[in-house]
Amino acid sequence: MREILGRRRRLLSQRSDGRPELLSAALTFATQWQWPVLPGVTADPQGRSRCGCPDPECTVPGAHPFDPGLLAATTDERMVRWWWTNRPAAPIVLATGGNAPCAVSLPALPAAQALAALDRNGMRLGPVIASPTRWALLVKPYSMEQLGELLYAKDFVPGSLRFHGSGGYLALPPSETGQGAIGWERAPLPGSASPWVPDVEAVVDAVVEALTRTGVSAPEL
Repeated sequence: MREILGRRRRLLSQRSDGRPELLSAALTFATQWQWPVLPGVTADPQGRSRCGCPDPECTVPGAHPFDPGLLAATTDERMVRWWWTNRPAAPIVLATGGNAPCAVSLPALPAAQALAALDRNGMRLGPVIASPTRWALLVKPYSMEQLGELLYAKDFVPGSLRFHGSGGYLALPPSETGQGAIGWERAPLPGSASPWVPDVEAVVDAVVEALTRTGVSAPEL
């Protein structure tokens, strides 16, 4: 019996060890900011660039939900604690839309140049999430109709822009995915309230103008 209890303690220790900052961050997102989150698929241990999901051609390795599915995203503290106690290294995935922010993302290099241009123009931005390949600018929730009207009114929209709206998802810091670490390029201001984010129209207008003015080529990624 003593040996069995010892094994149980070691297993529990292994579950709770790992990356406690992920649990802390997930609880902040869910309980303080009321952003619905769920664990993502971890990267394949045999190859960090591969996903642990069944799709061998997965384009976002480790950075998407699988089991549970996206509809399970929650702000419930007990559920979040249970998930990251049992899967302490799982990426944190935000279910975008609804009461949570949406996002506009683009490849990292043109994103960095666009943000520099926006800073020079005094554009106020909210949090910006950075991965090695893409950056995502958080924006207020928007509907598909609102997005459609916005894009229709534009003469040109870079094809590399992606829109993470209702029914979408986004990996949050400090997750580790098959494409590398997820971090804050522009961190939220300290505090318990949900971070301020701009309207999608302002961000798309500013990003498209910045990319056009700087002559940045934003490749498809």
